[in-house]
Amino acid sequence: MSIDTDTARRVAKLARIRVEDEALPALASEFNTILGFIEQLQEVDVEGVEPMTGVTPMHLKRREDVVTDGSQPEKVLANAPDAREGFFAVPKVVE
Repeated sequence: MSIDTDTARRVAKLARIRVEDEALPALASEFNTILGFIEQLQEVDVEGVEPMTGVTPMHLKRREDVVTDGSQPEKVLANAPDAREGFFAVPKVVE
């Protein structure tokens, strides 16, 4: 696939990026370089390779999923703009 200056102009317009007409050939060339790199990546054999979320293997620590009351309601409500009787107070939004 090759990007010409008209396509580069259209992509810039869609991205809402102002590009002067004299800069369009350079932009089209950069797009073509990126697409060439993507084509190279598509040629890599990834058969049997597990998907990764990071470059180093990492296992997250697990904990019991236990429901508690938080044991610190004073600290939680200290950040509330308005708290009454141990609860968050919110303005009425429906009349």
